[in-house]
Amino acid sequence: MARNLPLALLSLAAGLGATWVGARGVGALPPLGALLSPSVGLWANTANDLPERADAKIPGLTDSVDIRYDARSVPHIFAKNELDAVRALGYVVARDRLFQLELQSRAGEGTLTELVGDVALPADQETRRLGMPRAAEARMKTMDTTGALYRILAAYAEGINAYRTSLATAQLPMEYKLLQKTPREWLPIHSSHLLNRMGYTLAHSPIELDLLQARALVGDSAARALWDSSSPVQEPIQPAPRNAPREALTALYSPGAPDTSAQRLVASLGSAPGALRFIRDAALTADERFALQQERAFASNNWAVSPSRSISGKAMVAGDPHLELTLPSIWFEVHLVVPGAMDVGGVTIPGLPGVTIGYTRAFAWSFTNTGGDVMDFWRETVNDAARPTTYELDGAQTPLEARVEQYRNAKGNVIATDTVYYTHRGPMRKQGSEWLSMRWTVLEAGNELLGFYQGLHATTASAFLDSLAAYYAAPAQNMIVADTAGTIAIRSTGKHPIRANKGRGTDILDGRTRGNDWIGFRTVSQYPQSFNPAQGYLASANQEPVDPQLDSLYLGTDAHYEIWRALQINRLLRADSTMTPDQMRAFHTDPGSVRADRLVPAFVAAAQARLQQGDASASLKAAESILSAWDRRYTRDNTGARLFETAMVRAMTLLWDEFIPAGKDAAVVRPSESRLLQLVGDAGNAWWDDKRTGDVREDRDQLLARALAQAYDTLVTEFGDPAKTPWTWGTVAPAKPRHLLRLDGFSAPDVPVDGGRGTLNPSTGSRRANFGASWRMVAELDASPRIRAVYPGGQSGNPGSPRYLDRLATWGNGQLDSVRTPRTPKDLAASDVRATLTLTR
Repeated sequence: MARNLPLALLSLAAGLGATWVGARGVGALPPLGALLSPSVGLWANTANDLPERADAKIPGLTDSVDIRYDARSVPHIFAKNELDAVRALGYVVARDRLFQLELQSRAGEGTLTELVGDVALPADQETRRLGMPRAAEARMKTMDTTGALYRILAAYAEGINAYRTSLATAQLPMEYKLLQKTPREWLPIHSSHLLNRMGYTLAHSPIELDLLQARALVGDSAARALWDSSSPVQEPIQPAPRNAPREALTALYSPGAPDTSAQRLVASLGSAPGALRFIRDAALTADERFALQQERAFASNNWAVSPSRSISGKAMVAGDPHLELTLPSIWFEVHLVVPGAMDVGGVTIPGLPGVTIGYTRAFAWSFTNTGGDVMDFWRETVNDAARPTTYELDGAQTPLEARVEQYRNAKGNVIATDTVYYTHRGPMRKQGSEWLSMRWTVLEAGNELLGFYQGLHATTASAFLDSLAAYYAAPAQNMIVADTAGTIAIRSTGKHPIRANKGRGTDILDGRTRGNDWIGFRTVSQYPQSFNPAQGYLASANQEPVDPQLDSLYLGTDAHYEIWRALQINRLLRADSTMTPDQMRAFHTDPGSVRADRLVPAFVAAAQARLQQGDASASLKAAESILSAWDRRYTRDNTGARLFETAMVRAMTLLWDEFIPAGKDAAVVRPSESRLLQLVGDAGNAWWDDKRTGDVREDRDQLLARALAQAYDTLVTEFGDPAKTPWTWGTVAPAKPRHLLRLDGFSAPDVPVDGGRGTLNPSTGSRRANFGASWRMVAELDASPRIRAVYPGGQSGNPGSPRYLDRLATWGNGQLDSVRTPRTPKDLAASDVRATLTLTR
């Protein structure tokens, strides 16, 4: 990786750094000066960062710990007690991911400005205004310092700090040198901040403002048909008593007259893009948000097959959580062994003491995001519109809590100050002339790590899920597990709010009465779940957890979920009753797409109809030829997918013109693209008509044909004539794992992949977003489980290390590594040991 240093330095000189807080740069970076020093500068980081033998000390360790790094650089930690194993885990994570530890925890704490400067201020303000640091502090204040959870967090901190304090200047990670900073002390609360950050990433998708603005533009009935209803096709996580999807492709209400009450509330909340920061990112139009949502693709998948559908007669489970593709990866692979107490491997999130996804000798598990509605808002009536001290509740004035938030830059100077108010529900902020309070399950979580700790001691799939359910609150996850006894099971675990009067979390509520508050949460028995289903397989892919026809208690709407990958994975699993581990592996990157199979024919038919009616557009004719020839599979060498994806974006832009307010040139909201399934069979529906064309009334074929021709012209401009330079998918839509500071020289080269939107591998990289399969695993639950896995990047967070990108090619080609699972140090052959580390007091 040393060859990348000159490019990285050029990037620095040009001021191209950026943090993970968004597409913004980190601003002015320091002069190169000492960075070029051969003894302490960046070049020092090209030295071997994993010596064959090393010894280190951790104060507080009760006995020695033997750590063997295998050929894949996975540390196998052999300890004599569990807290020593946790201390060792903290040490080895810090050894390879020290900067990542700090960056991620600061993101959840709202103190990124102290590390990267003023450019991170908007992100820090959002974090604090959401109440995340306050919630972490409250958890730590009430935590029993003699209890298991605190002792685990403290032991983990001891390991991190032991490594941190051992470093000489030359050994500091490159990022600290670039930012002219030194690593801060790791505290137990930093793990809590990181948990909150994960909650923000995975459980922050409210729709209240989208629905409100839609009502203000097209009326209540039309808006609720699009935002406040379930997915038009159901293939739920909890299997329904049928072996096929359920389709409810009812005609959509036509756009109607604006809802005047919604108009008034929109006006009082402020009409500027991003005015409601509680609810969505600032300064993005609906078109930009749609493109970003397309690219983000928090598109995790997991599935399991029972022994009856496995060729070996053993249960199998697979998973691939889709998150941002960063370098280093969000994951770090580990294996911990404490004889008679613990034998667990898989991946940990740097900063969290435990294994998040992985395996034991008895079972293996994976997660996908449930994505339900766990954040609600209330309009509060305060005593002073400018500086409130109380709010009205059940006819009385109730005191507000006021918390002053100071933001400091890298030099420690205060650069901004906020006052965040709190009601009994949660944080309250002024939006336009209104004051809105919020309740969010993420702020009420905190014992998740204890659930994992208990779960890792389970011996069956059911016991594992029950251990998690006893402690796990947020972000809600679809937890799938298979065990050596042949059980497969899944449960959507986490706090699912129950609203008053069987209400839905889609409207901003009146805060003057407790009668509008949440009245509780689903019990574990009410969680969507399934154990050993008759169909012999289970799958989750961020779809609705349960068919609302079978369980009407509100979880979320179509806007919270995605249907395409669930349809695809169930189609694959339904078709084969003799599954092998290699078939499970191939599913991770299967290029098939129900989405393309359902929607491409509509574009082709529309183009052919228009051409037959005399449309002389050369662009439409060329586009129809390309799309007709495409087999609708997202292989890296296909040449039709880019045209289809661009046409989809154009079609959604043209279709939802009703959501463009007067005087604006872009829509402020946009429904889920699954709504197209309700429209493609209804050629004359009023939604197809583009109101901007005056008296001309468009139908389905006219709009889709126009979108296809426009997409063709756009791609010709961007990539050239396809007859001369084909729009090869792997070239025009690669995955792009990027360094945490967005330094090009420290980022990976573009990676051509099989997969795309609607497939099980919707990896994508662009200027704004960069998401894909962050970890892939297949586990066959034999008496001795066989594990295969990979993630993009490498174990080391050091761009100068040969272990920084050594897994990327395997990941890009859709292959998996064989995971070592030694019971003792002697079980690793000498030829398979890359390095040894001995920890003592």
